[in-house]
Amino acid sequence: MSEAIHTVPDLASSKSRKTVKLRHAAECLDVIRQGSRSFHFASLVLPRDIRMAAASLYAFCRVSDDLVDDPRATLEAAHRLRERLALAYEGRPIDHIADRAFAEVVEAYDIPQSVPLSMIEGFEWDLTGKRYETIGDVIDYGARVAGTVGVMMSLVMHRRSPRTLARACDLGVAMQLINIARDVGEDARNGRVYLPADWLAEAGLNVEELMKNPQHSDALASVVERLLDEADAIFERARTGFADLPASCRPGIRAAGFVYAGIGTQVRANGFNSVDHRAFTTRRQKLRLLLRALSVAEINGACDETPALAETSYLVDAAADHSADPRSRGEWLVDLSAKLHQHDRRPTRVQS
Repeated sequence: MSEAIHTVPDLASSKSRKTVKLRHAAECLDVIRQGSRSFHFASLVLPRDIRMAAASLYAFCRVSDDLVDDPRATLEAAHRLRERLALAYEGRPIDHIADRAFAEVVEAYDIPQSVPLSMIEGFEWDLTGKRYETIGDVIDYGARVAGTVGVMMSLVMHRRSPRTLARACDLGVAMQLINIARDVGEDARNGRVYLPADWLAEAGLNVEELMKNPQHSDALASVVERLLDEADAIFERARTGFADLPASCRPGIRAAGFVYAGIGTQVRANGFNSVDHRAFTTRRQKLRLLLRALSVAEINGACDETPALAETSYLVDAAADHSADPRSRGEWLVDLSAKLHQHDRRPTRVQS
């Protein structure tokens, strides 16, 4: 059996380090290859230890998603996922490669249980046929099924400052909005609509009609375009967060972002017709985007300081080490400098 052995920080002490064996991570690589060509392609340029941990996270998320996507699935599937998650966090995962690998990663990287629990809540929304009235509701869903993945990936890369986590959530949400824009027809045929109901109403459409008879139209195209515009705006803020990541991880995460953005570009090229076409990037396009991600010119400057989206702030609060925020360190230094300055100006006490 393949083993990936690497060192992760002991978060109880920045000076102490411990060696953790991820015994099952390599076995999860096939799940990525088969489940997501885009994610697999981007992961090829991640450092091996990060790629192995990411594979473990992805395998559990993929297995979970497949369970709830089964047309026969009920809320019982989500309840079983919650039980599997609890066992993984207790160090007693069920005998499934995804669960065993996931249990090792959440322990090694100190991933709060509330984060994957939020992901499962998003799956429960799928199973109950939740409706999304506003773009805020859609982003709320994206926070759960994709922002959570951004948070977990950030923790795997040893980054847990609030601003970095906020940008990681942005990236996950932007990717999910692109997914929704790409899969309008497929989702509608499966009885699910993620487009904001109020946007549909403004375009003269409604959720029930879209599910009953999904057809491309100029009105529907306008809603898809609007959603992609929202995704683009969030992605532009998210990409500044690449600068906060370890240098060795930036190309892989940039590549993942660019490939997903490329899918949005293809949706636009298809005239926003996501009913009759499913946009994708070709291998050649992926390679070009990967080369772009590796380009020095793509290295960003400072990370955007904008606070987390209201819909993702709870994830940031759950996972953040606020002492790791560069702003916090800066404020501490300013405060210390001011105190020292005041101390220097105090009158000297003369000993009698």
